[in-house]
Amino acid sequence: MIQPAKRLNTVQEYYFSKKLREVRELMAEGKPIINMGIGSPDLQPPATVLDAIQGSLKDATAHKYQSYQGLPELRTAISNFYKNKFAVASNPENEVLPLMGSKEGIMHISMAFLNEGDKVLIPNPGYPTYTSVSKLVGAVPLFYNLSDENNWQPNFDELESQDLTEVKIMWVNYPHMPTGTNATIETFEKLVAFGKKHQILIINDNPYSFILNDNPISILQVEGAKAIALELNSLSKTFNMAGWRVGMVLGNERYINEILKVKSNMDSGMFYGIQKGAIEALNLSDNWFFEQNKIYEDRRNLIWELADTLNCVYDRNSTGLFVWAKIPKGKKSTAVTDAILYDKDIFITPGTVFGSQGEGYIRFSLCVTSEVIREAISRF
Repeated sequence: MIQPAKRLNTVQEYYFSKKLREVRELMAEGKPIINMGIGSPDLQPPATVLDAIQGSLKDATAHKYQSYQGLPELRTAISNFYKNKFAVASNPENEVLPLMGSKEGIMHISMAFLNEGDKVLIPNPGYPTYTSVSKLVGAVPLFYNLSDENNWQPNFDELESQDLTEVKIMWVNYPHMPTGTNATIETFEKLVAFGKKHQILIINDNPYSFILNDNPISILQVEGAKAIALELNSLSKTFNMAGWRVGMVLGNERYINEILKVKSNMDSGMFYGIQKGAIEALNLSDNWFFEQNKIYEDRRNLIWELADTLNCVYDRNSTGLFVWAKIPKGKKSTAVTDAILYDKDIFITPGTVFGSQGEGYIRFSLCVTSEVIREAISRF
């Protein structure tokens, strides 16, 4: 047998890939599993977006290779979206790069800027892909702890106490996944100053801004941020287009060009129809967000009721697509979620999936209907 590359020794199969296989096996056995584990939107994309992709299919260039930089009108739509929603100005010619999902961007950015042995600051708890991608490119994860006591914001005193000489990139993710905590402009200002001081590229991964959030903000709103910061965003959660794989990265021309060197060797451009649908989505009025959030608010109220049933504590000011809940003291996250899965046929994510700081917490997804959540409550 041909042996796999040594880099694969540094990573494991993604938790949800493995756990959902087990969930499917339980369902095949006839178990009435309710999946509250993953953030895969169950709602439909906007009808006008579906019309846009369908209407584009007979365009003369619809089925040809597309530009690695995306359609000019898509870049313009992204730039206008950031201007309208975040008051961030960007040049669509060279400061905006469409991506096939923001997860792709995590790999592209890492390949563009990290050498073997470089260190990467990664939030704990945080999105596991930051760690796995860093390891795959030969970089060294250096975790910084987030805690409830500090409202899940970076502790800059602790960061400054570390040896930062080999740190090249710092991942931040606000609104934060899994906790749902929003950043503040003050946090972003400190991050930009920290990045400039230590010459660390700060990347904010920002796909949850418009879900149950009255104050969407971007790190690029900070004066001078483009000198040291990039921002990833996605249409997956905002417009229920997760399977379409549409994301974006914004930043200054120099950084974008380096990422493009990687991207242009990894794909042959995003499908034309998907780009046309994305343009339509980005041009929607705020009424779209209002209507979506009414649905998510109803679901969140029910999830809070379920969390109360489990004697959990949670933050009613959190944002995003999940409810992050603290379980009773002395209990372990995985033991709690496994017991619920096997006894009640409900899949909930243990907080430890997102790092050691997730011990003592569980995460509920809002990507299930209110009727299904009521059924889950009834099982207790």
